Amino acid sequence: MQKLNQNLKKIYKEEFLAQQEQRYLKALEAFKKHYPKHDNFNFYSSPGRTEIGGNHTDHQHGMVLAAAVNLDIIAVAAPNNSDAICINSESFKLKEIKLNNLTFNSNEIGSSEALIKGICFKFKGLGYNVKGFDAYITSDVVKGSGLSSSAAFENLIGTILNYEFNNANIPPTQIALISQYAENVYFGKSCGLMDQMASAIGGFSFMDFKDPQKPIIEKINFDFSNCNYLLCIVNTKGNHIDLTSDYISITKEMQLVAKAFNKKVLREVNEKDFFNNIASLRTKIHDRAILRAIHFFKDNQNAFKEAQALKNNDFETFKNLIRDSGNSSFKFLQNIFSLSKPLEQNLALALALSEKILKDKGVSRVHGGGFAGTIQAYIPLELVQEYKESMKNIFGQDSCHILNIRNIGVTKL
Repeated sequence: MQKLNQNLKKIYKEEFLAQQEQRYLKALEAFKKHYPKHDNFNFYSSPGRTEIGGNHTDHQHGMVLAAAVNLDIIAVAAPNNSDAICINSESFKLKEIKLNNLTFNSNEIGSSEALIKGICFKFKGLGYNVKGFDAYITSDVVKGSGLSSSAAFENLIGTILNYEFNNANIPPTQIALISQYAENVYFGKSCGLMDQMASAIGGFSFMDFKDPQKPIIEKINFDFSNCNYLLCIVNTKGNHIDLTSDYISITKEMQLVAKAFNKKVLREVNEKDFFNNIASLRTKIHDRAILRAIHFFKDNQNAFKEAQALKNNDFETFKNLIRDSGNSSFKFLQNIFSLSKPLEQNLALALALSEKILKDKGVSRVHGGGFAGTIQAYIPLELVQEYKESMKNIFGQDSCHILNIRNIGVTKL
């Protein structure tokens, strides 16, 4: 346990160590209850992530800034000398995954079992070792908060396989790519690589997806805790049901503009050519698609500039760029509310209230896909209490989540 305590200090702040120690010990107790035969075991932790800059730019092969956060999924795991993976959780028990049958099953789309099978299938295809293990997992990555609990789970499974059976020889970036494959192919969700990569490598990470098969990934060493600001995610409790068409419309409309220039994605379109041809574009493409393309060019560069500002320890410039990014999402990308539910404007309300409280001292922006769900706010320490109370009063006691940036990605403790 002494080794565990030392390792906890690497990923959790001092004020949370006692709480986290009890969390791990409780998980170990549950693990031993479910799997009493194991005397040896290992602890694992996989963080959630927050999008910082580059809202809906990754699917157009753009640039993104993201960060791992202190909320995580943890596991107690041990090899079981069988051909099956068995996972229990505090809230559910997954079906046993037989490693001799990893073929895709359309009936499993959208399930955790599909993610595990997809990861194991890709591991085998790449020549890595895959064997059975038992695990108990627990998570404080809030679902619906836009912190990507699915990417944290995927990376967790891949990292257990990496450390238990592959001598930890697989780099975190490869684990992220495998996780994305499982989510795309087996889980049935078309996602970019941002979520998995941010969770895998930890800290602030700048990603350039100009070549999606070989993304440029740069970890940025910036100590956010020295800024006298806190990062807050506000879950506005908007309804995510039936928003798929809204998300798809962004990709389709951006690609409509790209197609007008005989390109597949906007990253391949020359920005100057785009702005010089808006008049002719309007004869073929509706205005919203053009506005969403304007957002891409703007926020794609913003993500790059935000990364540069952090590297230069220029938090004031970073903050102004976050404000500009949020304005672009609201005005040009238009992912703050769904046209199918025009009277439900949770995100817009949260952003308006944030602006009133924070004024020019802090900033807020939509977080993630948009249309419903969460916003992100950077709050000066003197306004944290007022901000939290205001948001909880309007959106519920469990709506406001204060986060820390975690410098270490998915790992064995």
